[in-house]
Amino acid sequence: MQDSLMLYKLIVLYMLGQVDFPLTRVQIFNFILDKGYATYFTLQQAVAELMDADLIRGQSTRNSTQLTMTDSGRETLSYFGNRVPDAIKQQIKHFFDENNLAMRNEVSTQADYYKTTSGDFAAHMSVKDNNEPIIELTLTVPTEEGAVSLCDNWLKKNQDIYAYVIKQLM
Repeated sequence: MQDSLMLYKLIVLYMLGQVDFPLTRVQIFNFILDKGYATYFTLQQAVAELMDADLIRGQSTRNSTQLTMTDSGRETLSYFGNRVPDAIKQQIKHFFDENNLAMRNEVSTQADYYKTTSGDFAAHMSVKDNNEPIIELTLTVPTEEGAVSLCDNWLKKNQDIYAYVIKQLM
């Protein structure tokens, strides 16, 4: 069991080491669970232990947790990455070849909201490329439902909004 848990941790590290952007917990879990490598609860344990050991970091927004590898995680992977079987590495490569652009887009568009000191709700929305903001927008609305709606619609319509803003300002 302990060897299996170590393999799951190495798979997570290996996946994070193959991309230059964060991966969501769901993206990683979908790959590992779809391949039948681990159960959900075992995978939760592996990710929690990687976070506790400061090998990966998670940043949560209202509907997603983005995972990145730390320098310690990269060092660990450099020592133990050869323990990930070549067949699994090939499956990961194939997974990224097919899904890289969609996954990159998914993590580059962010929307979250919070309650302000005045009691309103502020929706903070952004699109980033290589962790650099392309557009950031914060709108304040009187209700939580309004903030949720802004965030949901941002995830669907951010490209149109960006194009509109550029057109108006150029």
